[in-house]
Amino acid sequence: MSPLGKYYVGAGIVAVLAILLPLPSLLTWLVVIVALGAPVAGYFMLDESQRARLRRVRRRGIGR
Repeated sequence: MSPLGKYYVGAGIVAVLAILLPLPSLLTWLVVIVALGAPVAGYFMLDESQRARLRRVRRRGIGR
C-alpha cells in the first residue's frame, strides 16, 4: 500500500471511530471535518506549480 493510501485509511478509521463513539454530535462532526478537511484545504492552498511538483513526487515514489 502506498504511503498516501495509508493516510486515507487512517483518516477513514478516525472518522468512523468519531462517529461511533458516544461523543456529542457537534464534537464528532468537528473531528471529522478537521481530519478530512485540513489536508484537502492545504492541497488547494498550493499554487499550480506546487501541485504539479507534488504529483510528480508521488508518481516517482510509486515505482520504488
